[in-house]
Amino acid sequence: MAWTTGLVLSVGALIGLRFWPWYIGEGIARWFWTAHGWLYLAYLVTAFTLAYRLRWSIGKTVLVLLAGTVPFMSFVAERRVSAELARRQDLPPGQDRTGAPSSTA
Repeated sequence: MAWTTGLVLSVGALIGLRFWPWYIGEGIARWFWTAHGWLYLAYLVTAFTLAYRLRWSIGKTVLVLLAGTVPFMSFVAERRVSAELARRQDLPPGQDRTGAPSSTA
């Protein structure tokens, strides 16, 4: 969702700038902004669900949620969250996702 939302936001922002030589017009730009709005809602639900499951802090959750409103920022947020999840997957046996010893060890 971060890539899709970020791509639509970035393209919409570039199309929305009238000084670009390839400006297409209000119809296409409006379509992109509408698509971004709906995709951003899906991004919010997805990111909030992930934040709830991983027990993120409020600050981190808000930053990830707001990343979908700044062109190209959702790519940065997605990269950092993916790296964090990859690190959590590489835990030694006997530890849960939080790094604490598991109750089954």
